[in-house]
Amino acid sequence: MSSILYLVYLLGVPLAVMLLARKWTWIDKVSPMAVLYVIGLLVANLTSLISNSTALNETVGNLCILLAIPLMLMSCNLRNWSAAGTLKAFFSGITAILIVTVAGFFLFRNGQDPKHFAQICAVSVGIYTGGIPNMGAIARGVDMDQATYLFITSYDLIVTGLYLVFVILFGRPVFRKLLPPPNYTSATSVTSSTSATSPTRISSILIPLAVTLVIAAGAYMASTLFPEDIATPMLILILTTLSVGASFLPFVRRATQPEDPSKQSRSFTMGLYFIYVFCFSIANACDVRQMDLGGSLNILAYISFVIFGSLILQILFARLVKLDSDLTLTTSVTLVNSPPFVPMVAGLLGNKDVIVPGITIGLIGYMVGNYIGLGLFFLLAP
Repeated sequence: MSSILYLVYLLGVPLAVMLLARKWTWIDKVSPMAVLYVIGLLVANLTSLISNSTALNETVGNLCILLAIPLMLMSCNLRNWSAAGTLKAFFSGITAILIVTVAGFFLFRNGQDPKHFAQICAVSVGIYTGGIPNMGAIARGVDMDQATYLFITSYDLIVTGLYLVFVILFGRPVFRKLLPPPNYTSATSVTSSTSATSPTRISSILIPLAVTLVIAAGAYMASTLFPEDIATPMLILILTTLSVGASFLPFVRRATQPEDPSKQSRSFTMGLYFIYVFCFSIANACDVRQMDLGGSLNILAYISFVIFGSLILQILFARLVKLDSDLTLTTSVTLVNSPPFVPMVAGLLGNKDVIVPGITIGLIGYMVGNYIGLGLFFLLAP
């Protein structure tokens, strides 16, 4: 498939699903994101149409995040953001990951050199408290060999892919059944299409788009001034800061707030579309036929234990400290998958108020991930 046709496919299928959701209510009930993820996974693994589109998937996904974060943040009511609740969620998430990481060290090393498995633990905790930049930095810091690093990278793709499938298909109903509902006053049950906005002026489309393009371009150019290993977290930080600042501008607020508070704004709907494209591009990139599934399977078991074990433990902590369902799920996703996935969760939950705390938690994780990972290595290594 040519690049142009594949780009039309990436952009067109999410739009078609959003439009079809107006006629077929089951799509909204299941979630358009879940439908798109299933379509993308089937196409990626059962056909050869996209064998040469890896780079395009990554480019489209990155651009969609640059556009989605400002569009969704500018329509948020930031007065409902609780810094105390965000910190509570962060410490609950980090504690859960640390507990299962250390427990996994003793459960899965199977007679291996303790120093070698301590390296694996350090890199893993770096990924799931920070992200890929932390992973690379910690791997160098603990002198991990290239083969082990490649195994962790391959297995991380597999397990986080399964984790995302769970989140997209079951995350919302499971978490809202196990934990209290969100207490954000502006949280509404919004979906891709059935909650369309009231007719508004053309400015409700043009102004958010224009401001978003300026913010995205400015954030990207500013991020290039930083070293490569911290460029991504700095990009998200700058993008978020500029978007939050823009949300307080009177002309932006007029253009991004719906006339009916129970309905989503055009700005949020456009942002949601880009998140659907992002999710669709991720699914189309998950070709398990290209992944290295051999090697040290105890690493695969360990990574699975860390991700899903921390998820269970996080739910238990959330019940103890009285965190709501949406913030708990968002915290898990931002730590496991990184802040760019937060708008995806907001779209899945229909709750834009989780965006700011979710990205904040992920950015704090970026900052402390290297310290936690290297500290854990020195604690566990003989």
